[in-house]
Amino acid sequence: MPPESITLQRGSRLGHTVAQNIGLILAGTILLLAILGFILIYGLAQHRLPGNFELTSTVNSATPLVFAAVGQSFVILTKGIDLSVGGVVDLANAIAAVTMGKSLGGALAWSVVILLVGAACGLVNGLLVALGRLQPIVVTLATLSIFQGLAIRVLPQPGGAIPAGYTNLLVNPNDPFALIFIAFLAIGWSAFRRSRTGVDLYAIGNDEAAARALGVNVLRTKIIAYMIDGTLAAAAGLFLAASATAGDATTGNSYTLSSIVAVVLGGVSLFGGRGSAIGAIAGAFITTLIVNILFFSHVNPLYQSFYEGVFLLLAVVVGGVIGGAIRRRR
Repeated sequence: MPPESITLQRGSRLGHTVAQNIGLILAGTILLLAILGFILIYGLAQHRLPGNFELTSTVNSATPLVFAAVGQSFVILTKGIDLSVGGVVDLANAIAAVTMGKSLGGALAWSVVILLVGAACGLVNGLLVALGRLQPIVVTLATLSIFQGLAIRVLPQPGGAIPAGYTNLLVNPNDPFALIFIAFLAIGWSAFRRSRTGVDLYAIGNDEAAARALGVNVLRTKIIAYMIDGTLAAAAGLFLAASATAGDATTGNSYTLSSIVAVVLGGVSLFGGRGSAIGAIAGAFITTLIVNILFFSHVNPLYQSFYEGVFLLLAVVVGGVIGGAIRRRR
C-alpha cells in the first residue's frame, strides 16, 4: 500500500475519533481553562496560589453535583430527562439527617437503605416513562413535587445530625479523598459503557425504533437507566448531608438544573445517543469552578446567577458550533 494511502487512512481514523469524542474533548478544554481561570483570579485576590484547602473545598463542593450529573447523563443518553433529581437529593438528605445518629456503622447501614430508596424513585420514573409511554419531562416534573413533599414530611425543618466519622469518610475536610469515590464512579461508567446494557442505551438514544427492531429490550434498558439515575441522585444527597453535617429538605432543589447544565457542558447531547458520563464529571467541576471564580472576583451575589448563565450559554453555544463544524468536515 502506498505511503500516501496509509497517511490518508490514519488521518481518516484520527478525524473519526475526534468527531466521535468532540464533546468530551471540548469539556476537557473548558475544564482546563476554568482551572487556569480560577488559579489566576484566586492568585490576584489572595496574593498566593490555591493550596490543599482550596483543592479539598472545590472537590467536596463538586462531588454531590458529580453524582447527580452522572445519573442524569444515563437518562439523557436515552433521549429522556429527569427533573426529579433535586427531589431525590432532598429525600436522601432528609432521611440521612434523621436516621444516622452518631454511629458510623449505623450510618453506613442507612446509606444502603437510602440508595435503595433512590433506586425505587428511579424505578417509579422508569416504569411511568417506559411502560406508561409518558413524556419524561411531564413524569419527572410530577415526581419532583412528590419526592420534595416526602422530604419535607421526613424533615420539616433543617436539622438532624450526621456522624463525624461519616463526614470524614465521604468528604474529609483535610484532604480531597472524595476524588477516590469519583474515580470509582468513572471506572464504573467505563465498565457499564462496554456492557450490553450500555450499548443498548446508546442505541435507544440514537434511534429507538431501530433499536427495538434489532432486538433491544427498550423497556428494561430505560428502567435500568432511571434506576441508576435515582441511585446516584441519592448518593449525591448523602454527600451533601455529609458536607453539611446535618439535613435540609430543600438544599437539593438546585441540583435539577445544575445536573442538566453539567451534562450539557460535558458534551452529552440532549437529543440522546451521544456523549459520556466522564464528560458529565468534567461538567460538574466546570460548574463548581465558575461559582468559585465569580466569588473570588467579588461579583455581587445578586448578579452571580446572571454571569453564571451568560458563561454557561456561551460555553454551550461555542461548543455546539465547534462540534458541528468538525462533524460536517468528516
